[in-house]
Amino acid sequence: MTKVLVIGDGRMGTIIRELVEADESLELTGVIGIDNKDELADVTPTADVAIDFSHKSMLDLVEAYVNRTGAALVSGTTGYDEAEMGRIRALGEKAPVIYSANYSLGVAVLRRLAAEAAKALPGFDIEIVETHHNQKVDAPSGTAKLLLSAVNPDDECDVVYGREGMCGKRPAREIGVHALRGGTVAGTHTVHFFGEDEEVALTHRATSRRIFASGAVAAAKKLVEREPGFYGFDELMF
Repeated sequence: MTKVLVIGDGRMGTIIRELVEADESLELTGVIGIDNKDELADVTPTADVAIDFSHKSMLDLVEAYVNRTGAALVSGTTGYDEAEMGRIRALGEKAPVIYSANYSLGVAVLRRLAAEAAKALPGFDIEIVETHHNQKVDAPSGTAKLLLSAVNPDDECDVVYGREGMCGKRPAREIGVHALRGGTVAGTHTVHFFGEDEEVALTHRATSRRIFASGAVAAAKKLVEREPGFYGFDELMF
C-alpha cells in the first residue's frame, strides 16, 4: 500500500484527500495546510509520495521535506517563478518528482495537438485565451503557459498579455495570451490559429476540478515506481 501525504487543504487538496481515502491501494498519512504548515518539518510517518497543491510560500518546507525523506513529489502548485521552478527540478536528484500546472489527461492531449497545429500552420496568427473562476489569484494560468510553450517552444515569438490603446498592427511573430475571470468556471482553454479566411480553434473545457485531482493521484501511483528524476506529465502518463 502506497502512503500519501497531501500538502494543501484548499479545494484541490480536499478533493485529493477524498480520492486517496477512497482508493484501497493508497493510505493517507496526513494533510498539511497553511495553518499547520510547520508540522511538515517533522511529520511522521514518512510518506512514499507527497501530493502538493498548496501555495508557493510553502516551497521551503516542501523542499526540506523531500530532501529529508526522499519521498516522491507530485507538485501542482502554481505561481512559481523560474528560480523556484529550478528548485523543484533540482529535487529530482533526491527523489522522483513531477511538476505540472495541469494534471488533466485532456489538457495533455490538447498540448500535443496545439504543438502539431503550430508546426502544420506556419504563418497563422496564434492567440491563447483562458477562463477561470473569480477566486483564482494568478494570471495567466499555468495551463496557458504550458500551451504557450507548446506553440512557441523556441521562444521565437514575442508574447503580449492582453492589449489596449493604440497598439498598432499585429506583428506576424506575436502571440497574445488573455485571461478571463468570472463565476465558478473550473477552467477553459482555447488556442486559436487565425489564417487567411480561416480559423482553427482547439478547446479544452473542464467542468470540475476533480479531473485535475484524479490525474494527480494517477500520476502519484506511477511516480512511486520511478527512479529519482524530474518527469513531465506526458512522459509519465503516456
